[in-house]
Amino acid sequence: MTKSEMVGKLMELFRSKPEQTLSSKYIFSELQLKTHPLKRLCMDILSDMLADGYVAEIDKGKFKYNDHGTILTGTFIRKSNGKNSFIPEGGGEPVFIAERNAAHAMNDDKVKIAFYAKRKNRKAEGEVIEILERANDTFVGTLEVNKSYAFLLTENRTLANDIFIPKEKIKGGKTGDKAVVKVIEWPDKAKNPIGQVVDILGKAGDNTTEMHAILAEFGLPYVYPQAVEKAADKISEEISKEEISKREDFRKVTTFTIDPKDAKDFDDALSIRPLQEGLWEVGVHIADVTHYVKEGSIIDKEAEKRATSVYLVDRTIPMLAERLSNFICSLRPHEEKLTYSVIFDITEKGEVKNSRVVHTVIKSDRRFTYEEAQEVIETGKGDFKEEIIILDKIAKALRQKRFAAGAIDFDRYEVRFEIDGKGKPLSVYFKESKDANKLIEEFMLLANKTVAEKVGKVPKNKKSKVFPYRIHDLPDPEKLESLSQFIARFGYRLRTTGSRMDVSRSINHLLDDVEGKNEENLIETVTIRAMQKARYSVYNIGHYGLAFDYYSHFTSPIRRFPDMIAHRLLTRYTEGGRTASEHKVEEQCEHSSAMEQLAANAERASIKYKQVEFMSDKLGRIYDGVISGVTAWGLYVELNENKCEGMIPIRDLDDDYYELDEKNYRIVGRKKHKVYNLGDAITIKVARANLEKKQLDFTLVE
Repeated sequence: MTKSEMVGKLMELFRSKPEQTLSSKYIFSELQLKTHPLKRLCMDILSDMLADGYVAEIDKGKFKYNDHGTILTGTFIRKSNGKNSFIPEGGGEPVFIAERNAAHAMNDDKVKIAFYAKRKNRKAEGEVIEILERANDTFVGTLEVNKSYAFLLTENRTLANDIFIPKEKIKGGKTGDKAVVKVIEWPDKAKNPIGQVVDILGKAGDNTTEMHAILAEFGLPYVYPQAVEKAADKISEEISKEEISKREDFRKVTTFTIDPKDAKDFDDALSIRPLQEGLWEVGVHIADVTHYVKEGSIIDKEAEKRATSVYLVDRTIPMLAERLSNFICSLRPHEEKLTYSVIFDITEKGEVKNSRVVHTVIKSDRRFTYEEAQEVIETGKGDFKEEIIILDKIAKALRQKRFAAGAIDFDRYEVRFEIDGKGKPLSVYFKESKDANKLIEEFMLLANKTVAEKVGKVPKNKKSKVFPYRIHDLPDPEKLESLSQFIARFGYRLRTTGSRMDVSRSINHLLDDVEGKNEENLIETVTIRAMQKARYSVYNIGHYGLAFDYYSHFTSPIRRFPDMIAHRLLTRYTEGGRTASEHKVEEQCEHSSAMEQLAANAERASIKYKQVEFMSDKLGRIYDGVISGVTAWGLYVELNENKCEGMIPIRDLDDDYYELDEKNYRIVGRKKHKVYNLGDAITIKVARANLEKKQLDFTLVE
């Protein structure tokens, strides 16, 4: 019997008799230890267990299982290398859980563990004693079908073992098919979990199959339920005279939309007309989705579950059925549409003299793409040139005011692909935010802020009604301090203390200073990592990044559920209705925040997939790049030419033994002290492109 086998058997024995005191004689007999060396080994292990606090010695040579109240509840984090960990509820240090003590817990399961007392120079360790709640029991992978059974080979980094599928549960799948498999059991002694095929996505490598696989991997829907589409098909697009009579009529006011060239769901339009010299009425008109989607209906329930549209590289997975998102609610040109609007009386200097939130009817005169509107701004020529130029002027004034108030200016490019009919990426381009984009952005921000203020801003002694706010907390002080130390090596400084205004101004100065420099993208990335994530909540703490005390999401109800909640509550409150249930709306906020995060992860995974696909015919080519990530297992490198990211595995840096210096974002060679820093320029050769794992491997070119 090996030492590790004996450790396992001893643990099992004590666990099976937690209330009993076990003598060494009894232990030898139970484990059938008949030789002197085995008994000695057992006594050595027992003395280790005593030091670990796993057992207590009740009397000389008599031991008892010691749980001394160290039973913790929390989340299990599974790693395919067996180095699993446990995150206690309510925070605290992660606890190491060896594979033999994992009780087949899956990633993100809620579990109960027995915590072993911490030994000197040893990390905290524990053992799963109960699985309280399964987080995820479906996995995506490629089938390998044999005569009487199959395996799902998962690319999921959290599952070390492939999933065994009995013949009758294969659902007609063939070797090489991508499939979604549900784990139905994982017997104690079995190495592999047992599963059944839920859905066959198609042949691995086919574009639609791979995009659906990404969605399924994140638990996002990849098909739209027919029952919901049928319900949407029954909705009439006719607008009655009676409905128009209840609304402010903007059909004769100059109105247009400005959107990306491939957009079909236009959920916002702008109208503008002069009121007097230097004063304009600007209408921000938002698709009145909740007029058509009734609360509690099958369409509404599906929208609430999805909470957001998902934008992958080559497709949109809409929150609402297509008839609503691209047709009935979409503010298409030359069609009468119902809208919910924020109307501003505003000067050219961006001073709002008056505002109201009203239900309206509009008729858009023109659909502009961002490129077309940009051309009007740059040349002063084209349709509605006077209106666009005035709106641009007001937007620039609003933007200036926002930054003066301490808003933070993250102006990042997005990586996009030109794709052929089969989904193959032909080239990479970068989408940058220009004046036309910023024009729309400023008016949407103003509308969202105004709506939030209408509900949230109440006299001191009054309680405001329940509303879904978009909140953004102050940066994490520790992360700011690390950022400050990190940028110092590039010669930059950052304030980490003082008022929130002082800190945000300092961050903006930093972002201005790095503009156009080699380290720009790197420092922006590290700065973003120091920021908190924005989320939805009924408990308003303001929006740090935008420097707004009140902010909500109101302007995109076709693609975000919180905007639909905002529309409904605003209508209810305007009509004198009672406040909504704080608990219910907060639950919806939490769900929407979680779904937004999943959608962003899926979007990133689809970009990653296309980057690997784009690079897969460029093996052996040499590129310049920068180190974009530093980890214990390798250096991530982003290529200058196309922003594709790959990794140089640490095992390939064979000139030395490299250790991670986490605080300084670098790895350092133990003997020769060679350093690789985050942000260093580096030349690489493309070595491998693994589409299954969405992974590019590079090798270093000296």
